[in-house]
Amino acid sequence: MRKDKEKVIGEPMTDEQIAAFLSARPYAGESVEQHILTRAYRGLRAHDFERFIEMFKAEGHDLNATDAQGSTFLQTIQGHAQAEDYVAALERAGAH
Repeated sequence: MRKDKEKVIGEPMTDEQIAAFLSARPYAGESVEQHILTRAYRGLRAHDFERFIEMFKAEGHDLNATDAQGSTFLQTIQGHAQAEDYVAALERAGAH
């Protein structure tokens, strides 16, 4: 049997699809910014994440908001093995 549709990998995301991550809201006790950034980090490819960061900032969110332990999102992901492109995108956007 032959598949009637081919799997498409890496199809470009629209601005609307990326902006949908801005509507994520945390459960009690978590920073809104940290939650939104975490969801986007987990769900977007690095080049889409970079586009997302601009939307995030345009909405007035703080890239340097801290979690309950006092760490920024950038500090949290700096030790992740596959995070190099995400870290670079955050740094270019002014995160520290």
